[in-house]
Amino acid sequence: MAVEYVLNRVAAPAGAQIDYRGSLNDEQYAAVTAKPGPILCIAGAGSGKTRTLTYRVAYLIENGVEPENILLLTFTNKSSREMLERVGNLLPHDISRIWGGTFHSVANKLLRRHADRLGFTSGFTILDRDDAADLAVAALRATGVDPKDKTLPKGAVLLDIFGLAANTEKSLASVVDSHYPFFNPILDKIEAAQRIFRDRKQTDNVMDYDDLLVYALRLMQDNEDLRKFYQEQFQHVLVDEYQDTNKIQSDFVDLIAAYHHQVMAVGDDAQSIYSWRGANFENVLTFPERFPGTREVRIETNYRSTPEILALANYAIAANTRQFPKSLHAVRPAEKEAKPALVCLQDANQQAQFICQRIGELSESGVELDEICVLYRAHFHSMELQMEMTRRQMPFELLSGLRFFEQAHVKDVAAFIKFALNPKDELAFKRIAGLMPGVGDKTAEKIWAKIVAGTELAKIEPPAKAAETWKQWVETQAQVSAPELRGRPSEQIQVVIDAIYEDYMKTKFPNYPSRLEDLGQLRAFAQNFERTEDFLAQLALMTNVDGGPRTQGESPVRDQPCVRLSTVHQAKGLEWKAVFVIMLCDGLFPAQRSIQTLEGEEEERRLFYVAVTRARDELYLTYPIMRATASFDDRWQEPSRFIRDFPRGMVNEWKIKAGPVQWS
Repeated sequence: MAVEYVLNRVAAPAGAQIDYRGSLNDEQYAAVTAKPGPILCIAGAGSGKTRTLTYRVAYLIENGVEPENILLLTFTNKSSREMLERVGNLLPHDISRIWGGTFHSVANKLLRRHADRLGFTSGFTILDRDDAADLAVAALRATGVDPKDKTLPKGAVLLDIFGLAANTEKSLASVVDSHYPFFNPILDKIEAAQRIFRDRKQTDNVMDYDDLLVYALRLMQDNEDLRKFYQEQFQHVLVDEYQDTNKIQSDFVDLIAAYHHQVMAVGDDAQSIYSWRGANFENVLTFPERFPGTREVRIETNYRSTPEILALANYAIAANTRQFPKSLHAVRPAEKEAKPALVCLQDANQQAQFICQRIGELSESGVELDEICVLYRAHFHSMELQMEMTRRQMPFELLSGLRFFEQAHVKDVAAFIKFALNPKDELAFKRIAGLMPGVGDKTAEKIWAKIVAGTELAKIEPPAKAAETWKQWVETQAQVSAPELRGRPSEQIQVVIDAIYEDYMKTKFPNYPSRLEDLGQLRAFAQNFERTEDFLAQLALMTNVDGGPRTQGESPVRDQPCVRLSTVHQAKGLEWKAVFVIMLCDGLFPAQRSIQTLEGEEEERRLFYVAVTRARDELYLTYPIMRATASFDDRWQEPSRFIRDFPRGMVNEWKIKAGPVQWS
């Protein structure tokens, strides 16, 4: 007969306990000391979410919960390390047995123990993205597709399709139809490639990044003994940034917490902005339904921003219909001149001039450049600003990737125009040749030797894989080089996009729509030039400047502070003394393609809320009333719906007028 024997836990002596009441505000204290059970902690921007989670872990341990019975799930290794270090500093306990880390690192730990249950060994290898992409391409070729077919998706795009399907737990067909409709004609091949890709990974005893979550969940679902073991072990599950969880992460949390029902989900539904990569806003909204008896705790005291900035943030997000209502209130006192500035500019160039001049004034008043950030909805919105800052030699660093004119797709299109203008430009030719299937460095060198020897492009025989693309390029090159287009760079760019490059981007880049927007803005920029030579000269000047990292994530190499430029998505979790949110025009911010549905518009509003709450002391909201576009020389812009109806007195409206020329 089986006998169940319960081990009672003994809390630490009262004298050894942390002073939770003295260390936390009332809202944080309520969350940290909440009785066991499901808890949804809505922690607003700047409210001390990390502090709350840290003290909750310490509180559990001080009340007799063993470290190994706690599972702490985060989205970055940095957050996990920071929280566990803080817990270690608070308690005289060995906390090394806490299961803390990202979803993927915890999944990896589980799979190392039990991979044999899934047909792998514990020594399986995790593929990096490049190797996974190569294997995905090999799987697609194994379906019997024509390797010369230029409409086939490249490895990065295949991984994006497979990953989105895995993380959202949707069918491949639905993902392709909603995100990559131009691949619908070859859906059967992509589905076959996915099966081959999965089988080859298993044969090779390797997993990609997405597999870690897929297999960890399957491990729990398919093995009752393991499921019960870990469900009983993890008495308390804590999840950071819960609003960013996707479907598979949410299912993992639900399953692992199904025995004790003691899960604390901490996050802010108003900062859910990553649906494009699979994050599921519904996870927050439906948490109380999935965990009956959920206690909702709101942490609304903000330690970051001025009351005036928070009043604007509260007003902006209140328009969303699907949310947990909250009202951030500041610890800081109100200040006379602290109202956010709403600034209407004549055009994007004047907007850039205003921002640069104001940054200079802030710097002179004692604000370090490192404490200033410019935020925008899409990378191409910063083009004019990057140009103006470069002209003024104002140091800046991009958190959102490469400088506009240094991006691969911009340089690719420019190469076509360069070679049309100068058929002796070897580097431009080799860049174009590198876009063609089956043409590597050696082949490009051989073809170039024939061109130098006088062979016409149309008479050159490229590798068989590149034959069709080569023929298309020869025809396109003739169009771009025609006398009637040689002085019209904007039209030359459009010819390249329409004839070759748009189809190439669809297969090459997972974020094809945003890159197409970039090229539309490049074309608009080119309309300012009457000579192709002048346009290309300006591009060269804009890509040969110093300062700031050249690739996203690279450490800056500079000997002076610099202004940060970033998309709002990249800036989440960060803060600065002064923040400029720019290009606040309907169709730009919010983005046109996102406001076709209520869900899309509400996510755009959450994105605006995130942008606003990055500012501590000063906030500037700017919009131009005219802006050049790819279709028109100048287009009238409507102010963003997010800034049209602020109550009187909530913002200071700045009127801009032209001053005298400042001679150096």
